[in-house]
Amino acid sequence: MISTLEELDLDTTTRVAAEVPWQTVVWDDPVNLMTYVSYVFRSYFGFARDEAERLMLCVHNDGRAIVATGNREAMERHVQAMHGYGLQATVSRAEP
Repeated sequence: MISTLEELDLDTTTRVAAEVPWQTVVWDDPVNLMTYVSYVFRSYFGFARDEAERLMLCVHNDGRAIVATGNREAMERHVQAMHGYGLQATVSRAEP
């Protein structure tokens, strides 16, 4: 039998795990032009030109960029959209 304190600990652990956000990560690839990646970020996410360019340069120079953070379902939708644009993207847990 679980004590009341153990139940509270389990509830807190479950709630904290559920609140940890997820991220959409776009990866560099040898196919897409930098201008196209910037265009996708502007048109899909609604980023201003400067922010889209900054994120595109992160993809190009660092090999990846985190373009969105939120709940898992929303991040999975973003990944599917990026795949629709021909970009490589994945969902990952945000680091605390």
